[in-house]
Amino acid sequence: MKAIISGGGSGGHIFPAVAIANAIKARYADAEILFVGAEGRMEMEKVPAAGYEIKGLPIAGLQRQLTVSNIIKNLQLPYKVVRSQCMVKSIIREFDPDIVVGVGGFASEPTLKVASRMGYTTLLQEQNSYAGLTNKTLARSAKTICVAYDGMDRFFPAEKIVYTGNPVRADIENMTATREEGCGFFGVDVSKPVILSVGGSLGARSINEMILANLNFFKENDVQIVWQTGKWMYEKAVSEVQKAGLEQWVKVHQFIGRMDLAYAVADVVVSRAGAIAISELCLVGKPVILIPSPNVAEDHQTKNAMALVNKGAALMVKDVECGAKGLPMALELLNDKVLCNQMSEAIKAMASPKAADKIVDEIDKLVKNKR
Repeated sequence: MKAIISGGGSGGHIFPAVAIANAIKARYADAEILFVGAEGRMEMEKVPAAGYEIKGLPIAGLQRQLTVSNIIKNLQLPYKVVRSQCMVKSIIREFDPDIVVGVGGFASEPTLKVASRMGYTTLLQEQNSYAGLTNKTLARSAKTICVAYDGMDRFFPAEKIVYTGNPVRADIENMTATREEGCGFFGVDVSKPVILSVGGSLGARSINEMILANLNFFKENDVQIVWQTGKWMYEKAVSEVQKAGLEQWVKVHQFIGRMDLAYAVADVVVSRAGAIAISELCLVGKPVILIPSPNVAEDHQTKNAMALVNKGAALMVKDVECGAKGLPMALELLNDKVLCNQMSEAIKAMASPKAADKIVDEIDKLVKNKR
C-alpha cells in the first residue's frame, strides 16, 4: 500500500490526516505514506513529529484583505500554483501511489488535481457540514468522498458519498484519562469546577480577548480555567495572569499536547466550531459552548455549530457577542447540572467512532478495484 495524503494549514486538517495515516499503518505494516503540505505551514512541523515524511509546496491562499502586501502576494499566486503543480507532478511520478487522499488545506488542491489528471485514484475527506469551493471542485474527479455530516449531497454527487465521521487523535478516540490525572497534569484543584478554553491549534483572538479582559472573573467565582492561547497571545496572557496574581485560577498554555487530559479535567468546554474539535467533543461527551470563527469560508463553523445546537448538544454564542456573553453563559452552565447531563448525552449520540478505520475501508475498496 502506497498512499499520498495532502492538506494541512491547521490542526483541523493535520490531525485527521495523521489519524488516517496511522490507520493505514495499523492495517498494512509495510505501507509507504508520503504527505504533501504547504511550505511554512503547521504540517511541516507536526507531520514529521508524527513520524511521517512530508514534501512542501510553495502554495498559498488568496488574501482577501486589500493591503499593499496582500496585493503583492495575490499577484504571485498564479506563479505559486503553476510551480506547485509542477512539483506535485514530479512527486507523484516518483512515488507512484496506489491512492491520493485530500483532507483540505492549501496543498490538497494542486495535489489532487494533478493526481487526477495523471490517472491516479483520489479520495476526499470533507470535515465540515458545508463544503468549500476547493473540495466541490475536486469532487468531480474523486472516486469517493468521506463525510462527517448528513445532507452532503447538497455539494457532492450522492453516489460518491460515504458517511465515515471525522478521524480524531488516537488519545481522544481511546480515551482512558481520568479527572484526577488531568488535575495533576494541569495543576488544578480537583474539588473546584474547571472551564477548558480552546480556540483551535492557532488560537482564537476573540476568545483570548474575552478571557484576558475578565481575568478576575475566575477568582471572583472560584472557577478554574485551562486556557490554550495559541502562539500570538501566549506571552501576554502569562504576563497578565502573573501580574494579577491569578496563577491559582488561570492555567495558561500556548498549545495543549495532551488533549485527552484537558478534556478529562473539563466540566465545561468553550471552543471554536471547527469540524475536528466538534468530532472530539462528541466522543468525549462534554457540555460545550461553541463560538464559531467568522473568518472562515462560507461561515462554515456556524453551520457546524448549528448542527449540534439544533439537537440540544451544544450552546452557541456569536463571535461578536462572546466578550459580553461567553463567560456568564459558561458559569450558568456549570451551575446547571441537569442541562450539563442532557447536553452530554445529546452530544455523545452524535459521535462517530473509528472514523479513520472506516476511511481505510474505503481506500481498500478503491485500491482493490484499481488492481
